[in-house]
Amino acid sequence: MFSADTNDGDRIDAAESVTFADFESDLTAEDWMTKRRAGELGPGPIFWAPIEVLSPIKTVGKGRTNLTVIAPTILQTDATEPYAGFDLRESPNRNPVVAVHFNPGAYGATGLGTYVFTFAVEAYTRCGFTPSGYAGSGTVDAPGSIRFSGRRLITIILRNVQPGQDTWTSIEQTSGENWAWFSTRISHPPLVFDPI
Repeated sequence: MFSADTNDGDRIDAAESVTFADFESDLTAEDWMTKRRAGELGPGPIFWAPIEVLSPIKTVGKGRTNLTVIAPTILQTDATEPYAGFDLRESPNRNPVVAVHFNPGAYGATGLGTYVFTFAVEAYTRCGFTPSGYAGSGTVDAPGSIRFSGRRLITIILRNVQPGQDTWTSIEQTSGENWAWFSTRISHPPLVFDPI
């Protein structure tokens, strides 16, 4: 459950300069149906807007919510679509990583929650990534190693997270060459209804 917070609407719009519709989604409606059904929603309000969006131009959120960027080759904040660029060839001793740390209580969480972290990424050549996360006593739902080229969303779900738990999710490049990270959206799971 979350308490209402109506003063931060501009904060999200300013940080989300990349349109998620421009990226291929890694989860279909059918995938969401197997992950979460409307009947499994707990008590409390549903928010349609993201809880937070972190990007190269907004690296810190509420509480301990923040961004860690490891081994970037460029951080371009004045581009039309601000981005952090990476290249595994330029970082042979440390894999490039984008990690997002999140504290639900800082956003008004008062009970167990499920949070969806969506990383907007563009791989200019075929790149491999390992998504991971930490949910305290909750669970992490992340794809295994994935490889792709082009614009894609990488989704990691943290389930049954305690409101005071500091959590994190990350994507680590494990193979390939150039790629860019644009933003990470933290949100509640979408509603999925079974057909009648």
